[in-house]
Amino acid sequence: MDSLGGFVVFIHVAETRSFVAAGRALGVSASAVGKSVARLEAKFGVRLFYRTTRSITLTAEGVRFLERSRRILAEIEAAEIEISEARAAPRGRLRVSLPMMSTPLLPVLGKFMREFPGIELDLDFTDRLVDVVGEGFDAVVRAGEPTDSRLLARKLGSFRSVLVASPDYLAQRGTPTLPADLLEHTCLHYRFPHSGKLEPWELRLTDGESDLSLPVSMVCNNIESRVSFSQQGIGIAYLPEFAIKGLLSDGQLRKILANYTERAGVLYVLWPASKYPTPKVRVFIDFLHKWFLPEVST
Repeated sequence: MDSLGGFVVFIHVAETRSFVAAGRALGVSASAVGKSVARLEAKFGVRLFYRTTRSITLTAEGVRFLERSRRILAEIEAAEIEISEARAAPRGRLRVSLPMMSTPLLPVLGKFMREFPGIELDLDFTDRLVDVVGEGFDAVVRAGEPTDSRLLARKLGSFRSVLVASPDYLAQRGTPTLPADLLEHTCLHYRFPHSGKLEPWELRLTDGESDLSLPVSMVCNNIESRVSFSQQGIGIAYLPEFAIKGLLSDGQLRKILANYTERAGVLYVLWPASKYPTPKVRVFIDFLHKWFLPEVST
């Protein structure tokens, strides 16, 4: 577009305050610069510069036009960079926040590192609700429906939360057969870091049962502590099934009250909203969706 070249000429004149200096920077004559500016002024029907024999200054309209012209060229430059990056192998530092459940995540991340050696993973494992944009994360993996309008999201999979205990614990304390039986057991609870509230154990109660006020034998704000304590036979924990799939398979933990647990959750990868995500973010999102989905779905 011819007018795009006019924007470039205009910006150079505005920054150098000289047709001669602008022409020198662009490799054209001062006369060609003057004609380009005149065409812009004629097209828009406004004067962009005050000209005297000694100086060139921007008019009020010229000041506003300069600001918008810089934005337009910056967007074009960004688009050119993104297109060129898309042709190259993704690389650079990728800062990711992940929940404290390394068992299903680490094999997938290992595959990612082998496939994209040019990307440097900076992993932050936490159950804290991080400020993705404010803290400078490129992506986060979290359970629950997204609520931050500044983020885009892609579903990785769905999962169930289950009640579990070790065989030793059940042998010593007995196996609950109804939700009300939990009142006589050691219950290991999770506290949401962002609200300070305890996670509810979503149970399907039998007819005539009221909401249960479960014993609080231990409270923590991460998954790994509850997995460890339940595995050691200390008590019963309410955990996402995909985080303990291996322990269930080899019998270190057993599900209890399976017919009374009804919570289903969704796992998402989220990233700052952008029309054109960088190649490193794009391949990370696609890779997780491809490899993690079979791990979490039930």
